Amino acid sequence: FNISGSEFVEMFVGVGASRVRDLFDRAKKEAPAIVFIDEIDAVGRRRGAGMGGGNDEREQTLNQILVELDGFDDRANVIVIAASNRPDVLDPALLRPGRFDRQVTIGLPDRKGREGILRIHTRGKPLDSTVDIPTLARATPGFSGADLANLANEAALHAARKGGRKISRGDFDDALDKIMLGVERPRLMNPHERKVVAYHEAGHALVARLTPGTDPVHKVTIIPRGRALGVTYQLPIDDRLNYPRDYLIGRLAVMMGGRAAEELAIGEITTGAENDLKEASKLARNMVTKWGMSEELGVLALPSDSENPFLGYDLTQHREIGEGLATQIDIATRRIVEEAHREAGRLLGENRQLLDDITNGLLENETLDAEDLTVLWGSAETPVPRLASPLA
Repeated sequence: FNISGSEFVEMFVGVGASRVRDLFDRAKKEAPAIVFIDEIDAVGRRRGAGMGGGNDEREQTLNQILVELDGFDDRANVIVIAASNRPDVLDPALLRPGRFDRQVTIGLPDRKGREGILRIHTRGKPLDSTVDIPTLARATPGFSGADLANLANEAALHAARKGGRKISRGDFDDALDKIMLGVERPRLMNPHERKVVAYHEAGHALVARLTPGTDPVHKVTIIPRGRALGVTYQLPIDDRLNYPRDYLIGRLAVMMGGRAAEELAIGEITTGAENDLKEASKLARNMVTKWGMSEELGVLALPSDSENPFLGYDLTQHREIGEGLATQIDIATRRIVEEAHREAGRLLGENRQLLDDITNGLLENETLDAEDLTVLWGSAETPVPRLASPLA
């Protein structure tokens, strides 16, 4: 027996609870049986939270579910399974012993898991000899099963559009670019804008090359995709489950590489670094408030607004951050980002010729992949330096 959580709640009072009773009555008659409730957060949200109080009909439905799960009848021989993408908003009563007391987290697949999923979704599709499933699995960290299915379908569509009889590695690369970087847009930039974007992306790529421990650069392009005018795509060597402080510092330097390159080569700053600055500020603030990686606050984890899923939650909670501490957080965050900016500028200034070479390559070819960049790195014979000083 299965039902979606949203099917319980209607505009008429009592309908939800009645449906719960009916569902469990039918399951008990067919016992032993399994009841599966999908998206249970639609009906199982925390009661009485938020600014507007609770919803009587939804809470009545939830109460009936709680009674059926752990009521007076313990001989029903019915197993209840539920699924939710938002376990953080569920009512605590649902998760108590005797109810949903066993929680199974289904995370994203690792490399071996992605390889198996890709083999399933490419089964029956004509692949040529250039397609290597293990390589594709390594190139898709963070992809879910649905993402991998979409990748296989997009590659097949790309091959069909160009009249190919088999799906090639190039089709998978184009499909991956579309999913990761966005749909290619018409080229409407004037020569000066193309130059600015080329230096910006070259700055990201070069800082990534010169900063120890960062993920290798997989591709750099100045072809507009999605909402971005250009993209630098880094591909991790392996899945990461934990992030060392040095790695995060390197990521910040790479993020600031685009703005630093604009300042160095163009002599002015543009709005192109908007997303870089937003992501760098977010990462630096997490380093300060969540992971205890700043000198000012030390090993201290602080609550954030994102931990409160309901509008108005703060109205009933005591704020643990005073004005003085909030100022310290802002100062520490700014210092980390500014030091990353200075480090990126130093690296680019010491390797200006290589920055120009990458930019010229982008202006000529629009896209440079890992092999193209390897040729540039080798021709420059650039040693990989250490960071001048640790960014606290």
